Amino acid sequence: MMTSGSLSQALLLLTNAVGSFFCILFLLRFMMQWGRVSFAGQLGEFVLKLTNWAIKPLRRIVPGFGGVDWASLVAAFLLQLAYVGLLFSLTPVAPLSSLDWNFGLMLLLSVFRELLRLVIYLVMGVVFLEALLSWFNPYSPLAAPISQLSRPILRPLRRVIPPVAGIDLTPLVLLLFLQVLLVLL
Repeated sequence: MMTSGSLSQALLLLTNAVGSFFCILFLLRFMMQWGRVSFAGQLGEFVLKLTNWAIKPLRRIVPGFGGVDWASLVAAFLLQLAYVGLLFSLTPVAPLSSLDWNFGLMLLLSVFRELLRLVIYLVMGVVFLEALLSWFNPYSPLAAPISQLSRPILRPLRRVIPPVAGIDLTPLVLLLFLQVLLVLL
């Protein structure tokens, strides 16, 4: 028999999974536009088809500026705000009358922390996928856009860390650094 506690746990798990999936897609769309990655391939079409429902209406309110798709970032922020708000609403807190501006600040900091965590996971996934594709299937349709996404991220490290016996260690160094950053968050 399901109790109300286990039902809210299941609701949180489901909303976190779906919300994180779409939030990562919004962030990926932002990264693809920022990195000038073509949306013509499978990855681009996938991202566009799953995010247009939110981005197109938001662009009427939040236009792009400086070649940056701000609507994608706003969509990711609003989605995370809704999830963190749901999380706070299901958590017992003090009565609303005793809450002050600290609660709003805590809510915003939680949203930014979660967004940063998702960006780190996204970068880790892109770098890991780029390394795997370069080893096993460099001619995959995903190889070019993934490489375009990871190149600007790895470029500063590649200036500092030279290849060892022809093997690029920068993805490994970046993944370790991002793991440490996740622990600190």
